[in-house]
Amino acid sequence: MNLNYIQPNSWSIIEEGFNANHVKASESLFSIGNGAMGQRANFEERYSGSSFQGSYIAGVYYPDKTRVGWWKNGYPEYFAKVINAPSWIGINVIVNGIDLDLFTCKKVSEFKRELNMKEGWLSRTFTAILPNDIEVKVETKRFLSLDLDEIGAINYQITPINTSAEIVFQPYIDSNIKNEDTNWEDKFWNTTKVSHENNQAFILAETMKTAFHTCTFMESKLFLNNEKLEKNPEVETNEQQVCFKYTQHVKANEAYSIHKFGGYTVDRNHNKNELIIAAKKVLEKATNLGFNGLLQTQIVQWANIWKLADITIEGDVKAQQGIRFNIFQLNQTYLGTDSQLNIGPKGFTGEKYGGSTYWDTEAYCIPFYMATKDQKVARNLLEYRYNHLEKAIENAEKLGFSHGAALYPMVTMNGEECHNEWEITFEEIHRNGAIAFAIFNYYRFTNDYSYIPEKGLEVLIGIARFWQQRATFSADKNQYVILGVTGPNEYENNINNNWYTNYIAKWCINYALENLEIVSKEHNSDFKRIWDKTKLTDSELSKWKSVAENMYFPFSELNDVFLQQDGFLDKELITVQDLDASQRPINQKWSWDRILRSPYIKQADVLQGFYFFESDFTTEQLEKHFDFYEPFTVHESSLSPCVHSIQAAKLGRMEQAYQFYLRTSRLDLDDYNHEVEEGLHITSMAGTWMSIVEGFGGMRVVNNMLSFQPKIPKQWQSYSFKINFRNQILKVHVCHDGNQFELDGTEELEILVNGESIKIVPNNLIEA
Repeated sequence: MNLNYIQPNSWSIIEEGFNANHVKASESLFSIGNGAMGQRANFEERYSGSSFQGSYIAGVYYPDKTRVGWWKNGYPEYFAKVINAPSWIGINVIVNGIDLDLFTCKKVSEFKRELNMKEGWLSRTFTAILPNDIEVKVETKRFLSLDLDEIGAINYQITPINTSAEIVFQPYIDSNIKNEDTNWEDKFWNTTKVSHENNQAFILAETMKTAFHTCTFMESKLFLNNEKLEKNPEVETNEQQVCFKYTQHVKANEAYSIHKFGGYTVDRNHNKNELIIAAKKVLEKATNLGFNGLLQTQIVQWANIWKLADITIEGDVKAQQGIRFNIFQLNQTYLGTDSQLNIGPKGFTGEKYGGSTYWDTEAYCIPFYMATKDQKVARNLLEYRYNHLEKAIENAEKLGFSHGAALYPMVTMNGEECHNEWEITFEEIHRNGAIAFAIFNYYRFTNDYSYIPEKGLEVLIGIARFWQQRATFSADKNQYVILGVTGPNEYENNINNNWYTNYIAKWCINYALENLEIVSKEHNSDFKRIWDKTKLTDSELSKWKSVAENMYFPFSELNDVFLQQDGFLDKELITVQDLDASQRPINQKWSWDRILRSPYIKQADVLQGFYFFESDFTTEQLEKHFDFYEPFTVHESSLSPCVHSIQAAKLGRMEQAYQFYLRTSRLDLDDYNHEVEEGLHITSMAGTWMSIVEGFGGMRVVNNMLSFQPKIPKQWQSYSFKINFRNQILKVHVCHDGNQFELDGTEELEILVNGESIKIVPNNLIEA
């Protein structure tokens, strides 16, 4: 049964009523972040019930040694972990000697938690009766500043209701933390210094092995009925914690509150010997603004993000809430200000999947960031891969490839492969294709070719070299085959000739050859530099062409479809519709052996290729392949519903497209895969945006122009979105009666709408 306790609301995620069984799920759903750090929505006060404590710092990780039963050559030496960082949010609350703990309270009423996506803050209110029968009302508000991204702020207020009470606030910072996800129960952090002065406290700690140096800090201000109190704390310290104690006698119905400012300074941005100095500087800026002043800058910053990124849906609150939740979490995770960072599958909401970067970034996230931000943000993501090219070449060398062949990692922090599962590391090589496709996609959308001669062509050469060496010539077929792979459908391991993998390999080689020719003619100095650096030869290019021109693709004449891989038709082809519902999800109910022998598809595989390369196929071919493969697809990957929604919309199957949209947009909100407590599916959230813009909106780039084929679900009255296309903002509004386009720019823009050319003049509303 899916979760169904989040209240429908256009701009907020709201939970009403306290339920201990929902705590871990809500800790994920109400997570907050600002691109530089993030945290699960753990309670500030002590909580003795089941909880998943998590705070994370962007770019800080630990190389957890790989754990396998039988080591084989080529295994990654470590599994990179986004590690739980020292915590700064904690505030113990003690009322007449009794801890405030929602798990042990006699009664909790009027509980409400809200994540306000429009303004970027998390709040919680409740009334509780403690074991000593004192009734209190609590109101909290917390956010991580976008403006000062090293700091966050908490306003925690408690009011005794039925009697006066002695109330103690104990704000603390703590480096005695552990990861939920660890291979060997290693110690990830080494605390090097604990200090405090006045109302400020600092913990210096460094990660083991990777030696990231951090300072966790806090400062507190106290108020009674909104009047500031001048209080010096009692201080308790140990080797890993600083705890301040502020005691106050509070009359019934008086409000006692603490403003706590905390966060991290890191040697990625500062001299490692000056982290406390940097912390004091950011604390000074934050406390001068005060909680409310800093909150106002937060509201302004989020308003600026929403100005371009928002998608509005009229007539369907759950659909509206879903898309805004996805857009909000994407912006909490990555804002594009640091080219050393990337987008992790769980962002700052959990530890599953370990590493920070998968092929999800190139396949799903880049389109979102290209269209909703300055194109420099997407270029930063491309440069992230260029900066890791040498590591990609090293990764390939470890597996026996040579001569500059590059295999980009399935999972990485610094360019090295760092994934635990051998079938992913060795076999899921299609990720290389997504890197190349992102370069093509970036140029197609932005018309900025400069990246290719400057950096991208070297990436394309390394990838093409890999595919040429990875292919094997089959004398039996008289064609090139690619053996022993895992395609996007991870419910098939070590199979031969995955159609998607073979197709993208051929495409990558041809795209590299195409750009070599363009650069040789139009950027001759870059061409000479790259030719010499990579030691290319004409004979090598001939080998590439031979592989691309003679690639084998499994095909069924009987069904008139490309086969997902050799032998797919040998399976017992029972559709998902005929699968007992009690067996779902199969990844939680079946043995891996049974899954591998089944026909069930985790996510779009052949259909992923039809999505990327739709201009290579007719609509009739798409329909035939959709009808063949979707009935076997269990959609147990977060990346699956969005692609199927886009394809269903292209085929005009709007009810099916709508249902897939709901699934992708509310995947976490309704916990479709029964795993939300582990964290959110951040990278697939970009697919939700694609479901509307590319699916219902039908947006493509055709003949160097934006093209739209708008459709609208019957459940909606209208929807609208904005696109930053080549530094001009196009607003698109779709309703059942027609479509409207409005351009915020300086130059006339020609677009295609249902195949017809339309010229849009800036600041004029055009109906089409």
